[in-house]
Amino acid sequence: MVLALKLKIAVAAAALAGAVAFAAAAVIAQLAGGSHGGVAVPEMVELAPGSFAHRAAGDFSRNGKPANAPVVTVRIDRPVSIMARQVTAAQYRRCVDDGACAATADDAAADRAAVNISWRDAVAYAGWLSRRTGIRFRLPTDEEWAYAAGSRFHDEGWPDFETDDPAQLWLFRYDAEAARPVAKPLGPIGSFGVNENGLVDVSGNVWEWTDTCFRRFALDPATGTASAGTTNCGVRVVEGQHRTYVTDFIRDTRVGGCSVGTPPANLGFRLVREQPTRWERLRALARLGD
Repeated sequence: MVLALKLKIAVAAAALAGAVAFAAAAVIAQLAGGSHGGVAVPEMVELAPGSFAHRAAGDFSRNGKPANAPVVTVRIDRPVSIMARQVTAAQYRRCVDDGACAATADDAAADRAAVNISWRDAVAYAGWLSRRTGIRFRLPTDEEWAYAAGSRFHDEGWPDFETDDPAQLWLFRYDAEAARPVAKPLGPIGSFGVNENGLVDVSGNVWEWTDTCFRRFALDPATGTASAGTTNCGVRVVEGQHRTYVTDFIRDTRVGGCSVGTPPANLGFRLVREQPTRWERLRALARLGD
């Protein structure tokens, strides 16, 4: 009898958890694209959990010489909810007008992506949008961004070869960077199409900030295993037509601050929505009952 009671309680709890999760998803779906707290909630793309092969971000060396970053299998354990479009100039100006974001030198039209944005600016905007909408937003990690970018993520590994002449490796990297296409002028949102996941303008002419810190690793010559590494969170991973690393307060890499590779033409961003906590799900369930 006790066992049967426990079983009924477990089934009821599971049903309630499912209902709460469904309710939270329903509320957020209703909010997306609408207005909440006087601010429009951006359109989001929902990606199911999954695994994918990903070239790790960071600077890698082997025997004291530059080496390719390893390709690792990344498991995304929770759904990823990411903005379908980059934050626009008009959206960013709302934050500036509210006094929560710093004004930038960006004079882009309202239907263009907000550019000349630093990592610090993007974090400030995420905080402002979270407060105004009651929905928690943040920058994506490098892995989340790559997962959402899908086939538009650019893997720029180079052939592995042993040499005592660092100039050979430098020349290879120079040739690879010189072959990159010249960035087109900033155009309206949608100018670079939609990827297979429903994201607009991925790897177009706006590079996007992630929340991933720059790290350095040494690879074991025998096993290829990476060391614990050193972390520098004053520099963040930026993704776009190619991956690079930029100091967090830089808005325009043409004046410096790009730590590795060709400087991005424009710095912008899109955000991910944090998955709701249990308390937020319960609040969402209560709202559906109103």
